[in-house]
Amino acid sequence: MSMTYLKFDKDSPEMLMLAAWWNALNENRGDRAELRRCATLAEVAFTPAYHRLRLSVGKFGVPNDDGLALVAGLSACVKNDIADSTFAEQMATPKDPTLRDGKARLSGLRFRRLLKIKDKELDELFTTMGRVVSLLGSSINMQSLARSVYLWNDRYTDIRKQWAFEYYSKSPSEQ
Repeated sequence: MSMTYLKFDKDSPEMLMLAAWWNALNENRGDRAELRRCATLAEVAFTPAYHRLRLSVGKFGVPNDDGLALVAGLSACVKNDIADSTFAEQMATPKDPTLRDGKARLSGLRFRRLLKIKDKELDELFTTMGRVVSLLGSSINMQSLARSVYLWNDRYTDIRKQWAFEYYSKSPSEQ
């Protein structure tokens, strides 16, 4: 019997379940608030809302518990799901896109520091990504964020490479 792993690809069953779970957080603001107050992935894993998500996506594959805690904790901070560009492109986009020389929302230095976070430092990634989501006005591409942080590890560096290509292709101040 082969194991199926979650990837949070666009329109995948686990992504649809995440979207439904995230929408349900609007109905239960207490769960959203509890998740937003979490400072570590362990605290996220102690919440009933996380376990509801884990049970629902677990039907489609074996969940990576730390990756799923990252997804749950960060998703609770998202107010609007914007699908027109990737998360990395959103970090590079200036606040006022009409200005050609506008600075990226996330500076190149902060972006490079983010890319250097190792898979053994997931609590640091959780904190840093929470700040980035806030910096973007809590309006982000949730699928892009979920896939990226869920697959964040030192063996799977394709995510970070893809982020670099997307960020530097859109960042007016880094070219």
